[in-house]
Amino acid sequence: MSTRTPEHPEPPAASGARTDEAGPESATPPTGARPTWSALRRLLLRLHFYAGILVAPFVVVAALTGLVYVYTPQLEQALYAEQLRVEPGDGAVSLERQAAAAAEAHPDAELSAVRPATAPDESTRVLMNADGLPDGHLLAVFVDPHDATVLGDLTSYGSSGSLPVRSWLAELHRSLHLGDTGRLYSELAASWLWVVALGGVVLWTTRRRRERRLRRLLLPDASATGRARTMSWHGSVGVWALAGLALITATGLTWSQYAGGNVSQIREAFHWQTPALSAAADTEHAAHEDHSGHGDHGDHENHGASATDLDGALAAARSAGLDGPVEIGVPVAEGAPYTVKETVRSWPVQQDQVAVDAADGTVVEELRFDDFPLMAKLSNWGIGFHMGLLFGLPNQLLLTALALSVLAMVFWGYRMWWQRRPTRAGAFAMGRPVPRGADRALPWWCVALLLVCAVGVGVLIPVLGVSLLCFLAVDTAIGLLRRRRDRPHASVAPPFA
Repeated sequence: MSTRTPEHPEPPAASGARTDEAGPESATPPTGARPTWSALRRLLLRLHFYAGILVAPFVVVAALTGLVYVYTPQLEQALYAEQLRVEPGDGAVSLERQAAAAAEAHPDAELSAVRPATAPDESTRVLMNADGLPDGHLLAVFVDPHDATVLGDLTSYGSSGSLPVRSWLAELHRSLHLGDTGRLYSELAASWLWVVALGGVVLWTTRRRRERRLRRLLLPDASATGRARTMSWHGSVGVWALAGLALITATGLTWSQYAGGNVSQIREAFHWQTPALSAAADTEHAAHEDHSGHGDHGDHENHGASATDLDGALAAARSAGLDGPVEIGVPVAEGAPYTVKETVRSWPVQQDQVAVDAADGTVVEELRFDDFPLMAKLSNWGIGFHMGLLFGLPNQLLLTALALSVLAMVFWGYRMWWQRRPTRAGAFAMGRPVPRGADRALPWWCVALLLVCAVGVGVLIPVLGVSLLCFLAVDTAIGLLRRRRDRPHASVAPPFA
């Protein structure tokens, strides 16, 4: 969020108001030939200033809520230990018996899937459709695999099986529990985060030649004082955080309301979607059609009438190479197969899936993660990283460092804004943006290229485009008021220039 240009070096502190801050905001730029990059840098400084000042509060909220969400796996284990953990034992009763115990405890619910225990001290999770649950939520009934004792029930959300605390914190991070309107805050933060981060790194790495030494770029300058010291921390931390912030932005936008829709269309056009079993698609459609008739065609009755049961489906999947945690989707229509999928999103990712014929227990379809399109794999890995699942605790610690770096850079950015204020203008005066006029030093082709890029990015990321237009309108209004106050008959320079 630095707004000092190399053309205006910082004078000694005793000089009072600084020359580049005390003059009119709309000062006319120097005439004659100027390097294109110098004008572009001034333009980027102004954009970085405005974006940093106005979007930073949204970024702070996203960083804080994301920081808490990262540790929800540990929170779930602590809060729901009575449902998730059991006394270790040597043997286990059949999955059929465990599912039957869950169905008996909730006779009005409809069996959807089962996640068998994978360790002697883990419970089995029986997932059921039940009335009154929000979209995407299931009733998770926890069963002791050793004696089929029902341990309790909680709501479960999504393919990750989020329990209530994680679901609540996920929605807080996503929308502040304000519905679709609230989702705009997180999309605004994700839309601008990469712009501010990338722009800041460009500004930091293109400072004067004497400051281009690698150490000055990557490490704070211990000898600096005042605003220069703050900028040193702001810039060097930004360089280290750029790659992680870009990945967080890219994955976050895939979940967003408007940019996410555009990303989905692009993936569909280039066949980059995550593939699915054809049997799974048919099963989900049938489940949607039958969901209104709870109790009329209970899943526990359907799979009980099949030649293959849950245990047979699990055995077939294990023989096909699916090991570790899995979810067994029960058939909800006559002739539909069981679908068994691995649920491990940590590295190495285990996302293989098979369809098992309910009549004879044979594997009739396979889908291996190795066969996913590259973009589908990258999306899977990126989302796992965003959620803190890909590398376990190291992933969580890295996300923690990223969140803290964002908070620190926002603090340093505002501090620089305060430190560059004109000291003779009052105790609460703030530093002004870089003066307008940079666009008049740019060649026409550069202005045209900037406009094309801005329109393209604005169409792909609509919240970014709309908010940029709002910034332009606000900046133009402020410039108009100041120009009328200072020079009533002068024309207003273009905004952000």
